[in-house]
Amino acid sequence: MAPRLKERYQKEVKAKLKERFQIENEMALPKLVKVVVNMGVKGAVENKTRVDAAAKDMAMITGQQPTIRKAKVAISSFKLREGMPIGCAVTLRGDRMWEFADRLISVVLPRIRDFRGVKDKLDGRGNYTLGLSEQTVFPEIELDKIEATQGMDITFVTSAGTDERAYFLLKELGMPFQTPTAKTKREQPAMRENVAPRGAKKESA
Repeated sequence: MAPRLKERYQKEVKAKLKERFQIENEMALPKLVKVVVNMGVKGAVENKTRVDAAAKDMAMITGQQPTIRKAKVAISSFKLREGMPIGCAVTLRGDRMWEFADRLISVVLPRIRDFRGVKDKLDGRGNYTLGLSEQTVFPEIELDKIEATQGMDITFVTSAGTDERAYFLLKELGMPFQTPTAKTKREQPAMRENVAPRGAKKESA
């Protein structure tokens, strides 16, 4: 059975994208291409086991073995050597991508205390990144077994090409944005006619 969010895209979101942006060619419709989860591990220089622990948590969260990211340059003031492990990352595609996105939107984000939505700032090319301060918001993580709390960045890479189309795509998939900024004139409410303050003379056209 196809992932629930993938089915929603196929059965509901595609039709809305066609109508909203007047796209006739189905192959040209904006879609989710991949989801990249990245952890830059704090304390990796002082404690070499931190990266391994973060990678283990990421594997549990995403269902895929992460790759270890290593330092490209040496920084003596931080005791950082070239090639030293400093983080880990996973690139999700296909059904695993859809399953992770569904779980993040439907289960993980609502678990955050005092959650009021995610910021709606895209990168200008139709991609969106959100940050989580702790891996413990994922139900797969057992609190008594983590070595240290660890934040992460999650990037949704789309084929939209523009922020407006990507925003519409992600919102229709259920992304709980705080406030809309990717509106077009057609989406904006009609502007009220300017009214001169009481006592002021109305300028003639």
